[in-house]
Amino acid sequence: MENDKNLDNLRHSCAHLLAAAVLELWPGTHNAIGPAIENGFYQDFDFGDVKIVEEDLGKIEQKMREILATWDNFQIKEVSAAQARKDFAYNPYKLELAEEFAKEVKAITETVQGNFLDLCKGGHLENPKQGIKHFKLLSLAGAYWRGSEKNKMLTRIYGTCFPTQKELDGYLNMLEETKKRDHRKIGKELGLFVFSNLVGAGLPLLTAKGATVRRELERFIVDEELKRGYQHVLTPPLAKVELYETSGHYPYYKDTMYPPMNVEEEKLILRPMTCPHHFMLYKSQPRSYKELPIRYAEISPQFRYERSGELTGLMRVRMFTLSDAHIICTPEQAKQEIKQALNLTDFVNKTFGLVKGKNYRFRLSLGDRNEEKKYFKDDVAWEKAENTLREVLKENNEPFFEAENEAAFYGPKIDIQMKNVSGKEETAFTVQYDFVMPKRFNLKYIDKDGKEKEPVVVHRSSAGAFERLMAFLIEHYKGAFPVWLSPIQVQIIPITDRNIKHAQNILEQLNSSNIRAEIDVRSETMQSKIRDAQTQKIPYMLIIGDREEKEDTVAVRTRTGEDLGTMKLDQILDKIIKEIELKSS
Repeated sequence: MENDKNLDNLRHSCAHLLAAAVLELWPGTHNAIGPAIENGFYQDFDFGDVKIVEEDLGKIEQKMREILATWDNFQIKEVSAAQARKDFAYNPYKLELAEEFAKEVKAITETVQGNFLDLCKGGHLENPKQGIKHFKLLSLAGAYWRGSEKNKMLTRIYGTCFPTQKELDGYLNMLEETKKRDHRKIGKELGLFVFSNLVGAGLPLLTAKGATVRRELERFIVDEELKRGYQHVLTPPLAKVELYETSGHYPYYKDTMYPPMNVEEEKLILRPMTCPHHFMLYKSQPRSYKELPIRYAEISPQFRYERSGELTGLMRVRMFTLSDAHIICTPEQAKQEIKQALNLTDFVNKTFGLVKGKNYRFRLSLGDRNEEKKYFKDDVAWEKAENTLREVLKENNEPFFEAENEAAFYGPKIDIQMKNVSGKEETAFTVQYDFVMPKRFNLKYIDKDGKEKEPVVVHRSSAGAFERLMAFLIEHYKGAFPVWLSPIQVQIIPITDRNIKHAQNILEQLNSSNIRAEIDVRSETMQSKIRDAQTQKIPYMLIIGDREEKEDTVAVRTRTGEDLGTMKLDQILDKIIKEIELKSS
């Protein structure tokens, strides 16, 4: 396609075709909206008492192709609001849209294709019969009308459409690979986490294996931050509402915070962020310029309300733990601190085998000077902050792009945009320049001339939320974590029961070297035990039979099926320990 607009027109036209097919198959159904979206389109329907299932998608596709053969160019006509109300008197969703369109535009547009009439703002192919050839319906989902839980739940049908069959096939193959890598599927197979209706939606329970992965990630981050001069602190996961009113978070994030709890004469709330707590640590005593920068870091539990329809495995949860940090420094120090924060980000990503420019890039998220309700009003400070971040990115020769109206309310930020397995970019973590909170909390330091000055705050996360990081890494590695992250690093497989005692001696030696190992004592064949260990993505299998026991050796296999032959235990121990120390990915 020549440009994104043409591709959107193609997909929006296909959404019209989907609506026409559904209405012909299930008369009495009401179609709502059907926009083009990234990688496809969707159409929302009110089927009434009818329940459709995934198996119906093939039937709908067939009907779409039948109808398409009869379609000519889209006929577009402009009508009055009164005519639109008359034409769509049977459809409450189109009526609601018609009322809105009447306030926005002089004339309302309708599209006509054969017997199918729709209300639409536009964006269609000139010749749908020639253009809409390569499409596929993908899935069903529930979706509240207008995204509000107060409204009726509609049935959403997702689909995709491409200019060529090659592009469609490539996308469908990518979706298949994405399904195979889905962290929810792999997490269940590997026994990493579970959910309980009794505990609550969006509140994952990590098993011993999942907790091991999480613990290794936390140790890695904390140890690295301590090396880089961070002070790791602990603050409460709740606070008085007044704290967040002071920071300004309460009015901005009130809808995503949990309700206050009345405790005696105080109103407490679960914290949605940690920065105000860290400011209270800073304010606990007078500060000199000689102490700055002060780098407070915390493995911080935080709570944010997510709608049930938005919860996704470990990716979107209602309680998450952030590798959070706030650097309080002089304005002159801010640039260097931001560079060091980005350096830490690069180090962490490199450890996970991620390549800058390929797996992730940076977004400079800017504020809008005219949006005074959304952003703190201080044009001079905004210019300085945005220029500082831009200069850092340019001086470091970072791959970045700029995005308007994406800043935090208290200042601009650098978002680390990570590509997931489907190729979609998501914000993994951020580095933010904050010139507002020091004013709100009256943060001060005494400069070399004995005068009070106001610092700036650099908010940053070295790895984002650990829940989301785990989900990303499960999909990135397809469950086959590097040795240092693997919940079980070695599976010991005795061939017969008489080899179990010797296997237990080996287990003790592995454990004393801090290697996570287990013995498979089940009454299964050796081949079956090896297959199961490979299915569980365990990096190494040490097989012990009579010969190995006699020669004080082990036969070594890997999860990829490679046979490393017979080794002395010290040899394989050295190999595994080296991989763990190097954090080889």
